[in-house]
Amino acid sequence: MVGQSIVLLAGAVTVALVAAAVGPPMFHNHLLQTGHPADSPELVHIELAYRNASLTSLGWGLLISVMAAGAVTWVLARLLRRPLTQLTHAARELARGHYGARVTIAGSGTELDTLASAFNVMAARLEGVEDTRRRLLSDLAHELRTPIATLAAYHEGLTDGIIDLGPGTRAVLTEQTVRLTRLADDIEEVSRAEEGRLVMNRQPVAVADLFAAATNALREPYAAMGVQLQVEPSAELAATVDVDRSRIGQVLTNLLSNALRHTPAEGTVFLAAHRDGSEVVLTVRDEGEGIAAAQLPHVFERFYRGDSARNRDRSGSGIGLTISKAIVDAHGGSITAASEGPGHGATFSVSIPAPTRSQGVKHH
Repeated sequence: MVGQSIVLLAGAVTVALVAAAVGPPMFHNHLLQTGHPADSPELVHIELAYRNASLTSLGWGLLISVMAAGAVTWVLARLLRRPLTQLTHAARELARGHYGARVTIAGSGTELDTLASAFNVMAARLEGVEDTRRRLLSDLAHELRTPIATLAAYHEGLTDGIIDLGPGTRAVLTEQTVRLTRLADDIEEVSRAEEGRLVMNRQPVAVADLFAAATNALREPYAAMGVQLQVEPSAELAATVDVDRSRIGQVLTNLLSNALRHTPAEGTVFLAAHRDGSEVVLTVRDEGEGIAAAQLPHVFERFYRGDSARNRDRSGSGIGLTISKAIVDAHGGSITAASEGPGHGATFSVSIPAPTRSQGVKHH
């Protein structure tokens, strides 16, 4: 408001000075050209009348224009001040850790509405990140509590002489130690993947070879659970993708193990491949528990818990799908989950860019 007022006053003063400096000489020259003598008393009176009339009309015009412009500036300043005050307050709340802060701005102009919308999206994402962080710490503590409690109990029992260090005790201690080691390794691996620190040995691999390796690794667990594992025939099985064979094999193994845990006996898990534009899509489809719609956006989050959370390994660290997503992202692909709801099974799709004929297959 102060800045606009200074500009308006400067403009008014400039107009007055220019009019006073330019107007009277021009009018005097025109009077001389009409035949009036330079020393005529009438000439002095006419010029005085012109000067007074000009100053009066110019003064009133400038005053009215300044008042009108000032009123418009005041209104615009108020319109801008309200949404900017809201944004400032919300930003301060966000900086204090209150991630629920939002702004409601309407009718303040397209730019401010866009800014408010972008701010709300940013705040929502920060709130989601904070919720995930809190849940991560809580679930990590839960994952650590069980093996640590078991180790502590056996340690106390051994110290007090209640428990003997026999084969059974050794087996329990080894199992819990392995569980802690696996949890640490999984967290380290997903951190490396999300930070882009995974070492990739990419080479051309046929989709059929990837499926064969994954099915062979899990054939016995599937047979033990009475679940069939079937590869659907298609032309895309012969397609070649440029991937790290062991890493994508890990992804498929995670997805197949996940499907096995949630598929009842005599059920079937299907492996299939198809092309979608420039990508080859690998799918794992089961006839198991399915996923509720509210859980679908969260199945790839670390330690996410749900009534039938697909990423929840009852014997593992619970971040298998998180690791899978990070590995697929590192390949420049994407992984998605779909389900029609509980009791209708689930489908996980891994999309991998296929090398074009003009580019060929590159080795990394």
